[in-house]
Amino acid sequence: MKFQRQSTLSPVHLLMATVALGLCYLAWAGYLGKPNLLGRIRDSGELVVVTRLGPSTYYETQYAGPRGLEYDLAQLFAQELGVSLRLIVASDPGQVFNALANRSAHVAAAGLNVTAEREARFRFTEPYMSSQQLLVYRAGNPRPRKLEDLVGGTLQVVAHSNHAEFLREAREAVPELTWTETSELSPDDLLYQVWSRQLDYTIADSNDLVLSQQFYPELRSAFALTEPQGIAWAMVRSDDDSLFQAAERFFERIRNDGTLSHLMEKYYGHLNNFDYVGTRTFMRHITERLPKYRELFEQAAEETGLDWRLLAAIGYQESHWNPRAVSPTGVRGIMMLTLNTAKSLGVSNRLDPKQSILGGARYLAQTKQRIPEHIPEPTRTWLALAAYNVGLGHLEDARMLTAAQGKNPDSWTDVKEHLPLLAKKEWYSKTRYGYARGWEPVRYVENVRLYYELLVRITEPGLLQETALGELAGNGETGWGFRLGKSLQSLY
Repeated sequence: MKFQRQSTLSPVHLLMATVALGLCYLAWAGYLGKPNLLGRIRDSGELVVVTRLGPSTYYETQYAGPRGLEYDLAQLFAQELGVSLRLIVASDPGQVFNALANRSAHVAAAGLNVTAEREARFRFTEPYMSSQQLLVYRAGNPRPRKLEDLVGGTLQVVAHSNHAEFLREAREAVPELTWTETSELSPDDLLYQVWSRQLDYTIADSNDLVLSQQFYPELRSAFALTEPQGIAWAMVRSDDDSLFQAAERFFERIRNDGTLSHLMEKYYGHLNNFDYVGTRTFMRHITERLPKYRELFEQAAEETGLDWRLLAAIGYQESHWNPRAVSPTGVRGIMMLTLNTAKSLGVSNRLDPKQSILGGARYLAQTKQRIPEHIPEPTRTWLALAAYNVGLGHLEDARMLTAAQGKNPDSWTDVKEHLPLLAKKEWYSKTRYGYARGWEPVRYVENVRLYYELLVRITEPGLLQETALGELAGNGETGWGFRLGKSLQSLY
């Protein structure tokens, strides 16, 4: 009897066949080699974010490099994902949303308000801050009280903005309401045009207005047009929500660990007490006094490695750039040095502008070196400024109280809340250096920061390059900084 031999698969061959079938199925199902969006971003090593130029979003500075709340947030998110950040700068919200819709960008971080019309097309993260739409006019002109008062005046807003969206809805109640929309001008340009009386009105988000008032102090809010609206990041709607969920986790983390509060303080913390008279006086002194001493500030900055505009801001806070200033406590000169401090710095004549400015710069540089190196910028500078005003010992006492209360002694946001405690016996009695007028360094730092931001905007012509005025292009001078400088020269 003959037997026919049956062929059998070895276990190895069987395993290989099973794997091959599985790979075929995965390829057929579309999963092989196609990670989710978050995975693809990590594989590419690049997160693409679309934003807009503006003081509340993104801009470039000569000394500090890229700045802006949205830029900082996007940079932190990219770092968390382990990739680099690439920015696309759009000129208006329409371009922002187009970049999302055509997949040119992964995320829109452009100071976008969450509205029903936008939510119908895009997905927004949980808002990280809020703002109101405000009707803006210039002080000295009649203040409108209601929308009907705008009829007959010139009103312009950015095209495709939430402001234009509001006006379209408002026209149902006020049919005679008219306005124009522009894709050529930014919100900052429109605020400037109201300030310079080229326009009667515009609409601005409250966070943009508070930033612009430090440069254009006559701008005023006539009335609020909306309730507070959330500001958030936008992404395309998709079944793949991997990047969206990563962004949600990112914002939850920075809310919980204080990072978001730190960033909000960085950009808005010094604007809590807008001083119209003080700002106008500062603008006048920029043209009347600063030119006499600018070169001295620049020389001191070159020696110490500090920004000359920061030194100038300190000098203005101390003396309003008055070289013969003398306080009741005996401090003197532009930088208001004490006698002991002056001697330690080799300053023989505190009323000599050159000696005073160089001495003050050296003192700040020395103070900053004594601030713990692990504290990042700009917090390290703000703490050094507080110590310049109140003394390093009192600053360390405040940091100790901050830590004792369970807050972060390396955060200016937390430390400035505890500095005023040094004026209360129940608290200063527990410290090494005792009583201090702890509210003064808080106000001091806020003022110096405000003056510094003003000087940055005035002295950096290319800060917001896309806002260049056409008539200045031939001179090679562009941007808001140059325009503000020209305005100051003509007005004061």
